[in-house]
Amino acid sequence: MIAVTRLDGTPIIVNCEQIAWIEFQPDTVVCLMNGEKLLVRERPEVVVERAQEYKRVVLGVTRRRTLRLVEWPRRREGGDTR
Repeated sequence: MIAVTRLDGTPIIVNCEQIAWIEFQPDTVVCLMNGEKLLVRERPEVVVERAQEYKRVVLGVTRRRTLRLVEWPRRREGGDTR
C-alpha cells in the first residue's frame, strides 16, 4: 500500500498491486485493475518509486521468512537434530 494525494488534497492509500498503469497527462492518472482512475498530485516517478519501495520491503520480509522455513535443522554433537 502506498500513500498518494488526490488533486483536492485528500490523502489516500492505494494498493499498488492493483495499479495497471500510470498516465502522463498534465496531471498524473493512476489507472487501477478494476478500471477506476485516480487523479493524484504526485509525479508519476514518485508513484513508481513508492510502489518499488513497498515491493522491496514486502519481498524482503517474505524472503527472510522463506529462508527460515526452508533452513535445515543444524546437527548437534552426536548427530541429534533436536
